[in-house]
Amino acid sequence: MSEPPPGPRTGVAALSPRYQVGVALALAVVAVAVCVHIGMVFLHVAPSNTVTKQHGKAIDEWIYPEFEQNWKLFAPNPLQQNISVQVRAQIRTGDGSSRTTGWYDLSARDGEAIDGNLLPSHTQQNELRRAWDFFTATHDGSNRPSGLRGALSETYLRRIVVLRLDRADASGPGGVVERVQVRSRTTNVRPPEWSEERISLKPVYRVLPWWSVPGDEAEGGVR
Repeated sequence: MSEPPPGPRTGVAALSPRYQVGVALALAVVAVAVCVHIGMVFLHVAPSNTVTKQHGKAIDEWIYPEFEQNWKLFAPNPLQQNISVQVRAQIRTGDGSSRTTGWYDLSARDGEAIDGNLLPSHTQQNELRRAWDFFTATHDGSNRPSGLRGALSETYLRRIVVLRLDRADASGPGGVVERVQVRSRTTNVRPPEWSEERISLKPVYRVLPWWSVPGDEAEGGVR
């Protein structure tokens, strides 16, 4: 009795040898990238050692600002404040005049997008928050850069808020965003009813100076 013919090939095996080589190379590149990323994160959070002393700059450039690690969610110092990042813009309108928008609460818009969403995006959850954390970590209380990454944090935050304004069509028909101003609104989380703790619920604002927007960003050109 003869054996039944083999079934049709599926998956990668069904591809021609040429494409199989391409898939293998792509998987190898992804595997290498994953290993490099895990290694960089490990070195970033590990205690100071010979490798981090010699290659600390390269590690920081890989980690910051998107992959920074911190423990703010956990004890001993969990966050006890609500921080909203807001922005307003100075617009050059189509007829050549200038106007200033009201404040856009970008954090509130992210919250609305997340509320009720079973699979919120990483951007909605973390992009703006991490950008603000990055800025405050590299600036003093007078908004002056206190580290080498100060200029990078300003550029990163500015590009995010300009993109958000572009999505909200803040400039209007024919308008261009010329300058932006960012501020934070911080309020303490109300203590539980059984607590005897007394805290102020009055919001505190941190207002940054106006930033000029480069031409390549003014119309949402940076994606």
